[in-house]
Amino acid sequence: MEPSAQGSTGTGSPAAQEADGRSRVPVQSRGSAGYDEGAERDRCGPAGAARGEHTHSETPSAALRFARAAEPAARPRPVVQRASVRGQILDALRTALVGGELLPGEVYSAPVLGERFGVSATPVREAMQQLALEGAVEVVPNRGFRVIVRDTRELAELAEVRALIEVPVMLRLARTVPAERWAELRPLGEASVRAAASGCPASYAEADRVFHRAVLALSGNEQLVGFAEDLHRRSQWPLAAGPVRRGRADLVADAAEHMAMLEALTAGEPDVAQKLVRGHFAPAGS
Repeated sequence: MEPSAQGSTGTGSPAAQEADGRSRVPVQSRGSAGYDEGAERDRCGPAGAARGEHTHSETPSAALRFARAAEPAARPRPVVQRASVRGQILDALRTALVGGELLPGEVYSAPVLGERFGVSATPVREAMQQLALEGAVEVVPNRGFRVIVRDTRELAELAEVRALIEVPVMLRLARTVPAERWAELRPLGEASVRAAASGCPASYAEADRVFHRAVLALSGNEQLVGFAEDLHRRSQWPLAAGPVRRGRADLVADAAEHMAMLEALTAGEPDVAQKLVRGHFAPAGS
């Protein structure tokens, strides 16, 4: 058994809930465009939520919101298929990382996190192993998983690599993909605008990831899409200085660039689009 992080207390095994195919992980439905509108509203918890304090009196949620308000008793518990639990836990942990609920340098125990999700430690441990492969956490033997401590230099390096990969591809697509295909991406651009307006970093990170994935998918190169998506996720992990990196104004400006690029591409103006693409990936302050 892994000891709980930061003085965790409490007993009780959720394994029985998982055994009959039910858990407290909310079911998330995705729209036809691939962006989860329901999850967008739930990614950011209330201000002042406790950071990394493990007490079992708190309400579990899919984004690891450590708020103390109990869920309304009248709200029915959704049924989750066992096969989907690991994926939902992985999505929730990624959201918690981006949103700052899981702090750099802290160690988190799979059994304790499993208690919060209402599942056994197994799917949590499997999800954490995936995050370790992605470079977000590292295994601490007999204790759990430590969130990797990163600095601004690493973030800048990731941004540079993303630009080296994505900019040439997007510039080529600007001249080869017909306008109607670009118009089909407008719902994703609009979703990123709404997520940015919410001011929630986790909501915007997901909308931004979905938008860029859809653009690169037009290349037909699945290896490229997967590699670029991995870089995108790594660029969203928290910094040692704190979870907040970009304010609402920065997110709104970034999302507006998505729409400007789409408008230029839909209007058949590749030269304008190229300028916007280069500006979108330009380092801050350049």
